[in-house]
Amino acid sequence: MRSTGTDLKVKANGIEICYDDLGTGTLPVIFIHGFPFNKSSWQPQLQGLQQQFRVIAYDVRGFGQSQAGDEKLTVTLMANDLIKLMESLEIEKSVICGLSMGGYIALNAVTRFPDRFAAVILADTQCINDTPEAAKKRYDTAESIQKDGSQKFAEGFMSKLFAADTTSSNKSLLETVNSMITATSVPTLVAALDALAQRTETCTELKNVTTPSLIICGEEDVITPPAQSESMHNNLSASEMVIIPNAGHLSNLEQPALFNEILQNYLNSLTTS
Repeated sequence: MRSTGTDLKVKANGIEICYDDLGTGTLPVIFIHGFPFNKSSWQPQLQGLQQQFRVIAYDVRGFGQSQAGDEKLTVTLMANDLIKLMESLEIEKSVICGLSMGGYIALNAVTRFPDRFAAVILADTQCINDTPEAAKKRYDTAESIQKDGSQKFAEGFMSKLFAADTTSSNKSLLETVNSMITATSVPTLVAALDALAQRTETCTELKNVTTPSLIICGEEDVITPPAQSESMHNNLSASEMVIIPNAGHLSNLEQPALFNEILQNYLNSLTTS
């Protein structure tokens, strides 16, 4: 029997996963957050879409209230968690929406388990892997976090996240995002940075992906810039792409009304096609 509400717990892939499950609908939409956040980063989407759709957001292992487990953290493990979560919730097929790291997880999952997904929504993400320089930067960041804690890391990371308008006019969002980052444990931050540095590219797999895809990117995203979205769009056979103005890397939080409208239109097109 399905449980609905927020901060629900379920055992999946050997760990306890915390999730929100709201609304109703025949095709569930599962939201996967980015690094270094948690499921609350999808709150505007859950609130805005639950009247029409069943919407689920969960804490990736180690983040939020989900257990970290003992296994070495990898993007593949996180994608396996997603599949096991779906099994635990008796969801045979869903739409997945991943932002940034959540997009890496979504791409990993959809390339290996295409039959489990009716569509994939890729927000502010990319299919490339880290260059040696980018990987070294992650390891240096991990070392710095272990030495100085998460607050100093949050300050540096926040400077790259947002569009100029957001930074100057939405102080409450900046505070919320800063709190999410600093609430993430140091071991999880370090383990996730390693997982991101070690991830494999999925660009060469895109030509084989026939799952309907929607790509969304903030126009001012400097972490996963629109050029990366364009590249994925050109290589996916059944994709649409939308660029959101006045948004950086967290387009779903910076322009939530527009992001929700884009999602709603896309999800409606899936259910009527």
